[in-house]
Amino acid sequence: MKYLVTGAAGFIGAKVSERLCILGHKVIGIDNLNDYYDVNLKQARLDTLSSFADFHFIKMDLSDRPRIASLFAEEKFDRVIHLAAQAGVRYSLENPMAYADSNLIGHLAILEGCRHNKVEHLVYASSSSVYGLNQKMPFSTCDSVDHPVSLYAATKKANELMAHSYSHLYGIPTTGLRFFTVYGPWGRPDMALFKFTKAIIEGEAIDVYNNGNLSRDFTYIDDIVEGIIRVQDKVPEPNYNWTVDVGTPASSSAPYRVFNIGNGSPVKLLDFIAALEDALGIEANKNLMSMQPGDVHATWADTVDLFNEVGYKPKVDVNSGVKRFVEWYKEFYK
Repeated sequence: MKYLVTGAAGFIGAKVSERLCILGHKVIGIDNLNDYYDVNLKQARLDTLSSFADFHFIKMDLSDRPRIASLFAEEKFDRVIHLAAQAGVRYSLENPMAYADSNLIGHLAILEGCRHNKVEHLVYASSSSVYGLNQKMPFSTCDSVDHPVSLYAATKKANELMAHSYSHLYGIPTTGLRFFTVYGPWGRPDMALFKFTKAIIEGEAIDVYNNGNLSRDFTYIDDIVEGIIRVQDKVPEPNYNWTVDVGTPASSSAPYRVFNIGNGSPVKLLDFIAALEDALGIEANKNLMSMQPGDVHATWADTVDLFNEVGYKPKVDVNSGVKRFVEWYKEFYK
């Protein structure tokens, strides 16, 4: 089949593109290669895909509606895996308009492309951030997510609502995946593992928010990619017996689904740092700080629905995953 992968130069997008090519599919990857973080890292990810004859990259911005529309009309994609977005909770406090352009206008452009070109399945990235002020653990897709604590989270909630409206109006099968703290080789420099590793190696202190009293459902990149590949093969169908009164928010009478995709096992931040110290053989100098605006105290994914649907079960534990990241980091940055 022919796939469109948005955010193909990104952490998850590059690995998904690679996996699809290995499986024998044709992949058109797009990315705007913005400078939110090191463009050289994005280019290096693309370089790893250059060996695949069935991968073709096009530099393109999601908010360029005419070009996105033309791309869909010309390529006639079978399926779309939409991973491009302006990421980052804290950056959304500094540059909110970037999130409107990419996460709202860009998402709508993708939905319109799917609408007008008979795409058989749209899988798109949501986020665990949508759980916001929710405190009941683990986070379940059966729960309300109406109280986000950052604009980034609000745009991801909006993506789910927009997808549902298109599934309802036009019968487009859509599946949203709420990612939980993805980490591993080729990861994003703005995320904790990358920043901690760089600082520790360079002998600098690491900023540990809320005095380390945080926990995250850290999920290794290969486990995330496996889940995405399985989900995109499971095209949602309408459930005509579903109603708002008795149905779960994660499904619908439309061909619409939402899943958590995470490890299902939260890890304390200080334990995560200990795993990194062990992998590096260096003790970190910790700069204990207060809670940051937009942060949440804990994340923990209930992945039972995803397991029941596609047999998804993460395999990589934090100690192994952190070690693999450190090995990659040392090799990549010499």
